[in-house]
Amino acid sequence: MSRQTTDTRSHSAAPFPARLGRDEAAGLLPAKTALESPSFPFERLSEVAELESWRKEVNRPVYHLHKWWAQRLGSVFRAVLIGALSPEDADVMGLFYRPARFPRAVVFDPFMGSGTTVGEALKLGARAVGRDINPVAHFAVRNALSEYTREEVLKTFDSIKRDVRPAIQRFYSTELPDGRVADVLYYFWVKVVDCPGCGRGVDLFSSYVFAQNAYPSKKPDARILCPLCGEINVARYDAASVTCGGCRGAFAPRSGPAHKTTATCRECDHSFQIAKTVRLKDAPPAHRMYAKLVLLPEGSKTYLKADARDLALYAEASEKLRARANAFPLVPIEPGYNTDQAINYNYRHWHQMFNDRQLLCLGLLAERIRAVEDGHLRELFTCLFSGALEFNNMFASYKGEGTGAVRHMFSHHILKPERTPLEANPWGTPKSSGSFSTLFESRLLRALDYRRDPFEVRPVHKDGKVAGEKVYGLSCALGHEAAESFSEFGEGKSLYLSCGDSSRTDLADESVDAVVTDPPFFDNVHYSQLADFFHVWQRHVLGENGHHAGYTTRSAAEVQTGDPAAFAERLGAVWAECHRVLRPDGLLVFTYHHSRAEGWWTVLDALSGAGFYITATHPVKSEMSVAAPKSQAKEPIDLDVIIVCRKWEGMKKETPDISAVVSSASREAAAQVKRFGRVGRRLSRNDVRVVLKALVIKHLSRSALSAEVLAHLGSSQDIIDDAIEHIYQNQIRQARATTSA
Repeated sequence: MSRQTTDTRSHSAAPFPARLGRDEAAGLLPAKTALESPSFPFERLSEVAELESWRKEVNRPVYHLHKWWAQRLGSVFRAVLIGALSPEDADVMGLFYRPARFPRAVVFDPFMGSGTTVGEALKLGARAVGRDINPVAHFAVRNALSEYTREEVLKTFDSIKRDVRPAIQRFYSTELPDGRVADVLYYFWVKVVDCPGCGRGVDLFSSYVFAQNAYPSKKPDARILCPLCGEINVARYDAASVTCGGCRGAFAPRSGPAHKTTATCRECDHSFQIAKTVRLKDAPPAHRMYAKLVLLPEGSKTYLKADARDLALYAEASEKLRARANAFPLVPIEPGYNTDQAINYNYRHWHQMFNDRQLLCLGLLAERIRAVEDGHLRELFTCLFSGALEFNNMFASYKGEGTGAVRHMFSHHILKPERTPLEANPWGTPKSSGSFSTLFESRLLRALDYRRDPFEVRPVHKDGKVAGEKVYGLSCALGHEAAESFSEFGEGKSLYLSCGDSSRTDLADESVDAVVTDPPFFDNVHYSQLADFFHVWQRHVLGENGHHAGYTTRSAAEVQTGDPAAFAERLGAVWAECHRVLRPDGLLVFTYHHSRAEGWWTVLDALSGAGFYITATHPVKSEMSVAAPKSQAKEPIDLDVIIVCRKWEGMKKETPDISAVVSSASREAAAQVKRFGRVGRRLSRNDVRVVLKALVIKHLSRSALSAEVLAHLGSSQDIIDDAIEHIYQNQIRQARATTSA
């Protein structure tokens, strides 16, 4: 599929009538909305979402000003909101590409994350309320949606650049063999662990190929470090043997001392467990600088060995860091599922994830941002600085040539100690990746442009390929002064953002038309444990006050947990609050997917306990097509399910017949899978599992749930698995028949 996006300023849509699908007098949603219709165009929406997903930081930059996890697709939530506020017979995809407006609708997102729901509601002219228990999420959304002018942002950046760039760039410079001075783009490091056998340091290389192109079959030349003398050699990425151009020694480039969890000393041939050996000491492993990528004055790049001047410059940075007071946040890392891996490598404080030069230069930048007089701009540039942290630490690594060079530290959604880390230039050059200056261009200015003139991406079919064109003129501009309370919001403001437990809010009873959200998964990725990495630096720059008063973002009230009972209880408490604030005809809509059965039954339990039943489920394209966790899965989940709920109002619940429920759900699931097949999308087994289980809980949500029913449901897993396999295999047969025809 082609994923090229063309900018075509298409303004052909006619003005959209305000408040489509609402009874103006009664203020009620339609008796049945377009989102509840079986004909909701999820397969066509998925085609749009697919285009967005490949470059969602480009197609929805306003939600990518700062790192957040599981960032959902704005196109999906635009369509969800249009469907939720329109009558059953509305043409959702037609309205998607028209300037739709819902000026009196109030939309609430209790798990706002990166702010997708809030932003899409504002673009449709609705009023939006966003809340998140995590201070980092709240901080990111507030900065993404607040009011700024491009002129004042550029002026602030220029003043920061003038004051700190020379000091930072001095520590990322090198002298070339011909005496000229050049900027260093990246320094290459390797972790070193002392051999328990002989005490000598062992470099934790798994391969001596440290730099190659992202498309090696097209550009096969790679940079390979000689383990004998440290010379940098150029050879094919797949070479079995290399003869060093410096010492003439021969070596196998793909056979480094480290292999999975063990390492072998080249001096004494002793093999040892890496993590166990690291834990014998009371500090993280040491690092050795061995190479650098230099930007030559004429604009080309070259790889060079690290030399004595590089080592002396680093030593000078270490000395200057020791002389600075309060140069960085000194905060311990709390144990947890997503932090224990780092703690096991003796990383006990957040600042230990950076080397001395990074801490010095980031500290200089933080100090200058702290001095910005305007509070809103100070927060905005703290947000940008915080985003740069994920690329400028010793957990980042090198992706290679032909792509964004720096692989940020959260590429696997965990705090994974990197054995061959990359030290990037934190201020950066025009050819840098992940630096403060380049992120200013690619994140902040791009987000400002999008806020001023939002666009949607429309698929264009040509010569059997699908490309995208940008369509402008459909949405309201973004940039709002957020209310500080619901009372202030009630006075007419368009936006209210708050930080706290969403099971307890200050929203008035029956004040919301639609709750639209993406709740945390029932799993073991705890966003708060990862978000603390950013929080401690935001707190360091902005002061220990307000939402930055505590040193951690963790909360006993957060919904995300690996305990099914706790997850159901906490999610149910938030759904109960949503029940209170929703109007009688209001909708609760959320996206969800999970591969484990208990991930679905707990959601059903939470909904039922809060007084909701499910009226519709629609599978739709999910998140980023190139996400690392997805690309590494054998049966990846490429779909979310849009789950649409209404309040249960006095309807009698009958004890369900589980076999009949599975049978009905299977027929509907087969029909939904078939609709995807008609547009050329083939689902994995886990995708089919998601589609079917969502429909199972839809049918069960209208039933009387009990311990016996849930137990019977658990014992029916084989029936469900058989149905999944039948639907999956039938999809394959239908695809083959279509191909043969």
